[in-house]
Formats: sequence, structure tokens, C-alpha cells
Amino acid sequence: MSKPYIHATSSARRWGGVPEDYLPIHDFMDSSKGTIADDRHRALTHNAWFLSTVLERVFGHNIITSTGRKVSVRDIGEQHVLEDFGGRFIPSAQDYLEGIPHQPWMRNGRDGVPPSFRAFVEQRRSKHVRHGEVSRGSGGSEGGESDIRSTGSDGVSGSVGSAV
Repeated sequence: MSKPYIHATSSARRWGGVPEDYLPIHDFMDSSKGTIADDRHRALTHNAWFLSTVLERVFGHNIITSTGRKVSVRDIGEQHVLEDFGGRFIPSAQDYLEGIPHQPWMRNGRDGVPPSFRAFVEQRRSKHVRHGEVSRGSGGSEGGESDIRSTGSDGVSGSVGSAV
């Protein structure tokens, strides 16, 4: 299985109603494809914690299909994950997280910054250089801007103003 509509069609065959009854749930479960377009997107939404906590908080414990049948949202989510994993298992969040190497910036931000912030700092820095702005380093900034400071073992340091 790959597309939300295919999962929704499968749900309709299993519990009745029409695919559109189930499509919002399957769209939500695959929305992580917008963040990363390969199988790693499943780490965010295809795990037992997400099914029992997030999915039910968003959609409630049950939906009522167009034919009036009450269907468990968790059962729909489990069906989606099982279809994606060939009916073999539903991974835990821990299963995914154990595969991610621990990075220094994960220690409460004390040691470096994540790659996304590093890219943000570099983008802001190049914008300021193009416009002839000079960073003051420490101290205040003009125009009510607050400074974003990033220093750490990752080699990114300096000050970047962030106007609101």
C-alpha cells in the first residue's frame, strides 16, 4: 500500500461505508511524507504511540461511517500500519528512535545546534551580508530586533538578528 485513498478503500471494504469516511485519517497518517519523501516518514506516524495517543486525540476514539457504523480510530490506524508493513508488525516509537544516532545538540541544546537551525543561521547571515548589515556580536541590536545567538562545537557561532 502506498496512497491514502488505497488505504481508505481497504477500510471501506473492511468496515463498510465509503472510502471518504476514512480518508481524513489515512491522509493524516501519511502527511509526514511532506517532511521526508521516503519510508523514514513513517517514524513520525506509523508507530504504536502515535496510533494510541495522537490519532485518537485528533479524531476521537471512534468515527461514524456514512452507513452509521461506529469504527475504532485506532483499528483504522493499525490497519494502515499493518498494510504498510505487510501485515507483519506495528513498530513502537522506540523501534524508530533507537535507530537514530544521539547528536550533541540533543543534550538540551548545550552542545551545538541542529542542522535545520544551522541552515537558518547561515541564510540569515548571508542576507545580512548582502544588505551590508554588520553584526555587533554581543550587546544590543537596532530597531527592537532580538539577537539569535548560536555557539557550539559544530563550528557555527555569531549573532543573527530576528525582526518580528
